[in-house]
Amino acid sequence: MKSSYYKKGLIMLFMIIITPLSSQEKEFTGDPDAGFAKAREMAFNKQRKQAQILLKRIIAKYPNYLDLRSFLANTYSWDGNYKAAREGFDFVLKKDPKRKTDWIAAIKNEFYADLPYRANELVKKALLHFPEDSEVLYQKARSEEKLNRPEEALHTLDEIIRVDAANKEAISYKQNLLNSLRFNTIGVGYSTIFYHNNERSQSHYSTLKYTRQTKYGSITGKVNYSRRFDTNSYQYEVDMYPRIIEGMYAYVSAGFSNSDLFPSVRYGAELYKSLPHSFEASLGFRGLKFSSTTTIYTGSVGWYSGNSYWSFRTYITPDVDGASKSGTLTYRKYYSDADNYFSLAIGAGFSPETERFPVNASQAVVFDLKSQKITGGYSFTSKSKKHAWSISLGVFREEKSFARGEYFLFYSFGISYGLRFR
Repeated sequence: MKSSYYKKGLIMLFMIIITPLSSQEKEFTGDPDAGFAKAREMAFNKQRKQAQILLKRIIAKYPNYLDLRSFLANTYSWDGNYKAAREGFDFVLKKDPKRKTDWIAAIKNEFYADLPYRANELVKKALLHFPEDSEVLYQKARSEEKLNRPEEALHTLDEIIRVDAANKEAISYKQNLLNSLRFNTIGVGYSTIFYHNNERSQSHYSTLKYTRQTKYGSITGKVNYSRRFDTNSYQYEVDMYPRIIEGMYAYVSAGFSNSDLFPSVRYGAELYKSLPHSFEASLGFRGLKFSSTTTIYTGSVGWYSGNSYWSFRTYITPDVDGASKSGTLTYRKYYSDADNYFSLAIGAGFSPETERFPVNASQAVVFDLKSQKITGGYSFTSKSKKHAWSISLGVFREEKSFARGEYFLFYSFGISYGLRFR
């Protein structure tokens, strides 16, 4: 028994003695520059893991050796460990934001990770330190193309060529972009609403639209068709998204209809502004004319986090009895670019801007209905980006306009298709 305790004691004493010795063996004791050179040689000779171990040992003793940290981050990016690479580049650039090569490497790391929104945010930060730099602007054009803003990408490439007319890389990129871009889109969409207990007949909605991308922004003409309450209705609209300055654009819209189920005139405007820390805010209004004109005020706050996007939008409709309010929280998860994403939205409050226009027995439009909804959707494109599809599903609970306090439960399904061409 005593012999057993004696052996255990010796083992514990041995472990206590060798632990600091093994730690000392791992501690880097040589010349850091020579160690860095050795690590680079190993990394380029199929000994990536061993190189990373050596680099981390040197960093433990020389934590502010930024060239070494930068190289380690690059090796992580080569291995597909984009998170570790991001952390490495972030440390280096916070210590010294004037390292242009590391800004570009960090931006490329986000492209490799299929995170174009994060890459675009890094580009904005890099331009604060290197304004009008052709290499950084080149990455800006790449991010804009990835975010499906081709006209902005072309504008950025023109900036590079204006400053450096002999920049072969920018000239080649611009020509390839022009050859592959499709500035025109023809789209069709269909959605339907059906009630839980068949309390009302099924409603049908269709849209035919044409969009043209211009250097000033996009312009879309639409013809909307609706069949509700055994009535066929048409509405004609034009939507525009003009660019104003860098980081600011607008929404302008106008439409008309000769149907009682659509407003006879619809118009609106909204201003969008990019904010620090990947935020975006907007403020605007909509006008809807039925027997009288109703003005709706709206605003939104959005936030990009990696390839995720969160947005909250509210609509406020003033009335003599008090304002009608609604709010919707939307989440989008983007994939390869801005045309490929999953979305989910929850909302409360009736919005005459986005919902159907219910009418009571006297055919008066009712705006202040209580309502809740949850919707989901998925948008995707073909590999060539020539074809684009979208599907959506929704569940709604809405107060009856003719029996306040009672509710309809209904469901929606929608599908759309767009064909892009030059």
